[in-house]
Amino acid sequence: MAAEGLAARTAAVGLLGAVLGEGRLMAQVVADPQGPLAALPPQERARAQRLALAVLRHVEPADRVLDPHLRKAPPRLVRDALRLAVVEIAMGGAAHGAVNAAVEKVRRGKRTAPFAGLVNAVLRKIPDAPFAGLPPQKLPRWLRQPLVHAYGREAVTAMEAVQALSPPLDLTLRDGAEAPEGTLLPTGSLRLEEKGQVSALAGYEAGGWWVQDAAAALAVRLLAPVAGERVLDLCAAPGGKTLQLAAAGADVTALDMSGPRLARLHENLSRCGLQAQVVVADALVWEPEAKFDAVLLDAPCSATGTIRRHPDLPFVKDGSDLPDLIALQAQMLDRALAMVKPGGRVVFCTCSLLPEEGEGQLAAALVRHPGLRVERVALPGVKEGWWTEDGGLRLRPDYWAEAGGMDGFFMVRLRLY
Repeated sequence: MAAEGLAARTAAVGLLGAVLGEGRLMAQVVADPQGPLAALPPQERARAQRLALAVLRHVEPADRVLDPHLRKAPPRLVRDALRLAVVEIAMGGAAHGAVNAAVEKVRRGKRTAPFAGLVNAVLRKIPDAPFAGLPPQKLPRWLRQPLVHAYGREAVTAMEAVQALSPPLDLTLRDGAEAPEGTLLPTGSLRLEEKGQVSALAGYEAGGWWVQDAAAALAVRLLAPVAGERVLDLCAAPGGKTLQLAAAGADVTALDMSGPRLARLHENLSRCGLQAQVVVADALVWEPEAKFDAVLLDAPCSATGTIRRHPDLPFVKDGSDLPDLIALQAQMLDRALAMVKPGGRVVFCTCSLLPEEGEGQLAAALVRHPGLRVERVALPGVKEGWWTEDGGLRLRPDYWAEAGGMDGFFMVRLRLY
């Protein structure tokens, strides 16, 4: 008889193979109509994703547990099935179910069937708390070294501890809207520990809120839009900041190169009863009819600040794209400054932990634009130590660590005279 939950576990191993073996981003694999999730019903798809993400947060400790019991490296699929079982046990799952499912998965493969006995023997030796005493998974060397240089070893270790946890779900609320039960964070976002199905949560159908990490929500609060202002949201997809701007009463233009990624924005605008002009175009060539009162630029970046929610990134990226990204960010910031009225505001932000994509971009922009000024704005819930000497806001995953952390961001409010 097939082990219970085998379909979801099989799909999870398939996701791990795509990420760890093929170097594909999880989002790409999940969206692939021929991918490992294609034939699963929604509930099983969600379970497979949760399992795969949990393993990606613990590949290193799982291998530390397994390696003493393996004389030589098994095939990747076998290794991933072992990792999944170890992580399930570490998460408090029933050991017999995890072991039986791993054995059954391996037994059903023509090439892996001979390893079924090995899988059973190894997993029977795994203790109930396999990760006890082990440090959290380290960031890859190309990323860890510059972060240690920028923030110190202790801070980076604290970030890694947060990234080993499944992150809570943050919501941005509209004033007076119905919302599910949660914890109101100091900055105004609502944090949910038990996520469940998002569309089934209180207030979803009424459009009272949308999913948005608490750190990301601070960019619009830093911009401080005023009702009636013409505001441009550059690189707008998936649209959380556009919704914030529209809810504040701004006349919003949301621009992004990706039509498919903007589809979620259209859906959320409709659900929330908000309006924005949505434009599919390249920000570097698009020309507005008139300049804007304010521009919000969430520039393309390494996304190293989002690893707590996207643990596949360290296994797929190697930092080789950084020079091109840094050049693109500078170009886009210059374009944003060119699209704002004299004396208008620009908020530049990146969801990166690397100073080259934040503090470094600010320093370079101040040299390129002599009339550029940094404006620091009082923001509820933002601690004094989060501000940089130059007036930027540096957010890190280890902030609010006891409450689940936050995404890493750099953001700064600029005014060009």
